[in-house]
Amino acid sequence: MERSLEGVSEKRLYDAAARGETTSLHELLEQDPLLLDRVSYTCPNKTPLHVATLQGHLPFVQEILNRNPQLAEEVDLQRYSALHIASSKGYLEIARKLLSAAPDMCLSRDCQGRNPLHLAAMKGHVQVLAELVRKAPVAAREKLDRGLIVLHLCVRYCQLDALKMLVPFMNELVNSKDDDGESILHMAVRDKQIEIIQYLVGSTGIDVNAKNSEGQTAIDILEQNPTDATNVEIRKILTPRLCNSSNTQTQQPEKWLAKKRDAIMVVAILIATMAFQAGVTPAGGVWQEDSTNDSNGNPVSNPHWAGEAVMARNHPKYYKSFMRSNTVAFVSSLSTILLLISGLPFRRKLFLWILMVIMWLTVTSIAVTYAISALVVTPNKNKKSLSHDIEIAVIVWCCVMGILLVGNTARLIDRWLKNKGIIVWRPRRFRKSGEINLVNASHQSV
Repeated sequence: MERSLEGVSEKRLYDAAARGETTSLHELLEQDPLLLDRVSYTCPNKTPLHVATLQGHLPFVQEILNRNPQLAEEVDLQRYSALHIASSKGYLEIARKLLSAAPDMCLSRDCQGRNPLHLAAMKGHVQVLAELVRKAPVAAREKLDRGLIVLHLCVRYCQLDALKMLVPFMNELVNSKDDDGESILHMAVRDKQIEIIQYLVGSTGIDVNAKNSEGQTAIDILEQNPTDATNVEIRKILTPRLCNSSNTQTQQPEKWLAKKRDAIMVVAILIATMAFQAGVTPAGGVWQEDSTNDSNGNPVSNPHWAGEAVMARNHPKYYKSFMRSNTVAFVSSLSTILLLISGLPFRRKLFLWILMVIMWLTVTSIAVTYAISALVVTPNKNKKSLSHDIEIAVIVWCCVMGILLVGNTARLIDRWLKNKGIIVWRPRRFRKSGEINLVNASHQSV
C-alpha cells in the first residue's frame, strides 16, 4: 500500500515536471519531503529535473535545484545530464542555473563520449556555447572518438557561427587532425562548405597544405570530385593561400639553418678551446725545469727543457699522433667558425653537407685525441686492456662515421643528378593482384 502511494506521488511529480507546475511541486513536497531524494534511485531513466529541462520550464528547474541541487549531477541511461539536455536545446538560463549547481558537469560525457559543450556546438547554440566555454575552457579541448575535437563537430554539422565563436579561444588547435589525419579544412572541402572554407582560409591560420593519412591535401580532395561551380569557387579560395604557403615552406629550411647556426657556433668554439688547451698542455703536463746535465755535471743523453711536453720525451710516437689529431680538430673547428661567419652564398644542401663533414671530422679527431691522452696517463699494468678497448671503440666509431659519410654523400649526388634529369635509382613498386590480372588480360587480348 505504501509503495503504491509512493508510485502515485512519483507519477504526479513527473507530470508536474512535464507541465512546469511549481505549485504542484510544492504540494507534493509538503506531503513527502523525501520525494526528490527518492526518485534519483527509484527512477534511473530520467529525473524530474531531466523532464523539466527538456520542456524548458525554468521556474520548475530553479525550484528543484533549490530543494535538491544534487539532482544536477544525475544522468540517465544514455549518460545524459540535465546540462546535456539544456545545451542541446539551447536553453541559456537553464544552463546557467545548472552550471551554478554543478559546474563539473561541463566535463561529463554521454554514452557517445560527448560533453555538453560538444552538443551545444553541434546544434549551433552560440550563447550556450559561450557560457560553457567561459565556465570550463578545458571542456572545449577534450577529444572525442577517432581524435575529433569540437572544431570538427562545428564543420561536420555546418555550424559556422559556433566555429567563429570557438576559434579565438582555441586558435592553436585550428590545425588539429583526427585519427585519419584530417583537419577541419579537409572536412569542409570534402563537404563543399564554401562559407566555412572562406572563413578558415581568410581569418585563421589554417594550413592549406596539410596532408591527411592518405597524403592528400585539401586541393587533392577537391580534385577527386567532378568539376562544378562549387568546386571552381572553392579552388579560387584555396589557390592564393597555396602560393603563399609554398613560399613560406621554401623559407623554412633557411629559418631552420639560422636557428641552428648559433648552436653549431657554440659547439665549434668549445671544441676549438678544448683542442687549443690540449695542444699547449698535453696529457702528462710539461717539464717544470731544464734537465741537460746529471748530478755529476755530465751532459745527459736525452735532455729536456722547461715548458716542453712530457709526452714528447716519454712517448714520442703517441705524441706525434696526438698532435696530428688535435691539430685536425683545432683547424676543422676553426673552419666551421669561419664558414658560419663568412656569409658565403652556399646552396642550402651543399652548405649543410660541408658543415656536416667538417663537424664529423672535428668530433672524430677530438675522440682520437682523448684516446691517446688516456693511454699516456694510464699505468703500464693497465695499459694493455685499455689499449684494446680504445682500439675497438675507435674502429666502431670510424665505421659509423664512414657509413654516414658515404650514405649522405650518395644522397647528395643522387639529388644533384635528379636535378640534372638523370635518374640513377628508381624504387620498385609492386602492383596489387587485381592490377596484375588486368595487365595480363590486356596482354592476352592483344
